[in-house]
Amino acid sequence: MFMSLGTGAKARFDSIREINNRSPRKIDPPRDEDGKRLPVSEFFGVNTFDISRMKEKLPRDVFQKLRLTIDLGKKLDSDVANTVANAAKEWAISRGCTHFCHWFQPQTGNTAEKHDAFLTFDDNGHPMEKFSGSQLIQSEPDASSFPSGGMRTTFEARGYTAWDPSSPMFIMESANSKTLCIPSVFISYHGDALDEKTGLLRSMEALSKVACELLTVTGLEGVNRVVPTLGVEQEYFLVDRALFSLRPDLIMTGRTLVGGQPPKGQQLEDHYFGAIPTRVLAFMSEVEHELFKLGVPAKTRHNEVAPNQFELAPIFEEANVATDHNQLTMEVLRKVAQRHHFAVLLHEKPFAGVNGSGKHNNWALMVTASGDDLNGMNLLDPGKTPHQNLRFLLVLTSILKGVHKHAGLLRAAIASSGNDHRLGANEAPPAIMSVFLGEMLSRILNEIDKGTVADKGAEQAVIKLGVSQIPEVAKDNTDRNRTSPFAFTGNKFEFRAVGSSASTAFPVTVLNAAVADGMTETLSVLNDSVKRGMKLEDAIMETVRKTVKETEKVRFEGNGYSEEWVHEAARRGLPNLRKTPEALAQLMEAKAIELFSQFGIFSEAEVHSRLHIRLERYLKNLQIEVETLRSMIDTQILPTCYAYSGDLAASVKANLDAGVPAPHKETLLRLNGLIGSLQVKRKELETVHQKAEASHGEEAKAKHYAVEVSASMLDIRSVADELESMIGDDYWPLPKYREMLFST
Repeated sequence: MFMSLGTGAKARFDSIREINNRSPRKIDPPRDEDGKRLPVSEFFGVNTFDISRMKEKLPRDVFQKLRLTIDLGKKLDSDVANTVANAAKEWAISRGCTHFCHWFQPQTGNTAEKHDAFLTFDDNGHPMEKFSGSQLIQSEPDASSFPSGGMRTTFEARGYTAWDPSSPMFIMESANSKTLCIPSVFISYHGDALDEKTGLLRSMEALSKVACELLTVTGLEGVNRVVPTLGVEQEYFLVDRALFSLRPDLIMTGRTLVGGQPPKGQQLEDHYFGAIPTRVLAFMSEVEHELFKLGVPAKTRHNEVAPNQFELAPIFEEANVATDHNQLTMEVLRKVAQRHHFAVLLHEKPFAGVNGSGKHNNWALMVTASGDDLNGMNLLDPGKTPHQNLRFLLVLTSILKGVHKHAGLLRAAIASSGNDHRLGANEAPPAIMSVFLGEMLSRILNEIDKGTVADKGAEQAVIKLGVSQIPEVAKDNTDRNRTSPFAFTGNKFEFRAVGSSASTAFPVTVLNAAVADGMTETLSVLNDSVKRGMKLEDAIMETVRKTVKETEKVRFEGNGYSEEWVHEAARRGLPNLRKTPEALAQLMEAKAIELFSQFGIFSEAEVHSRLHIRLERYLKNLQIEVETLRSMIDTQILPTCYAYSGDLAASVKANLDAGVPAPHKETLLRLNGLIGSLQVKRKELETVHQKAEASHGEEAKAKHYAVEVSASMLDIRSVADELESMIGDDYWPLPKYREMLFST
């Protein structure tokens, strides 16, 4: 006789009933005096101390000095800082703030903050609110508890956060408080970068400097800066919190370590761009409401390919601001999800067998200049004249040069244990770095490479090649290639290989550095040609031709998911770094250290620290996964199997004792065979795990985890998932894929 509903299964079914009774959460949006709902434009950025608010609150001369700091990196004197601090304090207090914090991005993948009250006391002991310029510019959190990659010892605690004035201060609201957050960098006592943002800011300055030099040589005058811009498409999954709370693997690791496939997944392709479920739409609306108040320009929302997978995409901004805003977006997604009884899954592959999540970085280069005709110009926007398009080709091929030369380093920039599950899984770009340009640009570069226009002169060559026709057709003048990790999409590059949980800072830092290097080499070749007396336009075309020939191997227009491309990439000599440990090893290549040192982005010690931190995080993530899987097998799955097997055996015996057939005897035998297999696999995991832990050195340990431990975990999963398909539904304690992916 079979037992009644198991305790674990009861909790699962109770959760499903709870979900079926949920109603969408409603919010009261901002309204005018007549109670009419305000358009977004009238409350956008209400919680940010942005440029327009600074201009309104600050004296004219102070604002102009601050503007020079923001736009050109000029040093901010103490008098200006005090005035800015007082204005920010008065504004924040008027909005209900009681505390301030330096909001920064340590190398944990998350953000960090230490709150201090505005409250202090005057000389007479009377309470007052105060916020000085020195408090605005710098704070001193404990640096010993954040990962430093060996640059700091645990007894050396001094570290500093320093205000980044190029990113606006903002107010973060919670249930019972409001805090003024000051976007900051985080550095050690000796000036080493302990965070993700310092390197990004350094890379932006390095790229701007060489890009301005390149543009000046091409005859473009009046350029102040060249700013990398970024639009970050954030993919994520939603799972009802009641089901999430019953999955130790989701809670501990962000992904399911076991779980059989549902009869229906994404094969009908009916979720992508489908009608957004009511509860999800209510959640999305509140997320956008919170982001709008924070000045985050959320633009697009839609269903993604996999069931219960969604995407949020903003309008592009300067790369450092976009990075801050993406971190805020992830924070707001998590916070608002709780209000709607959801859990947000940002892991790159939370569910095996369905598409994972990425964070597509749409990257371009924008000119800031004193003249309106140049200010805001996108260097990746093809122009309408031959000269403009010569410059476009020069910039484009400089980027190709940087990506080709530093392909391995770009792969390292997006390496993580989560992304290893996603890359190359017929749903995301492969681990091979290549560039997709599209049919028209590929044809143009191939013609240049063949030299078929060499005798025409640069201007006539550009006309003949048809480059000037590009802006006359649709911006996206070719079909998108979703299998490419780095694709040109009309007037920007889409770095598709970045993982959904990652900070954009390091991938964009590496991309900026690679492009700066490509531009430096391009500038050198161009200057040599001009010095030899070659006409500027002809020198540009000759430089472009050389670069096209040098970078031919990194251009690929085909199916990046195919096995043929793996073989072709190997023939071309392109690195195929499948796992995180081998990808991270690229950080210690001589050319990587030289690249970062050359542009003052990272010292050799800072590069070493980033390797150490990323290896350490990789190991810790996998160690947590192993411990979680062992616990689930030992305390949930095997006990459930034993109980079901016992009840099944009792039923078989009862039938046989009664002299009637027991057809489920075969099921019992198969079940017990799988239980035995799971026990064997569990012991094998213990063996390879101990072997990995006994390895000397992080690199060796990481390789063991990447190969043997990961393979052993997959073996366990295979058996556990087969058992899930056999065990009675009333017994199984873990929420199933069909419930998590289709319950909203």
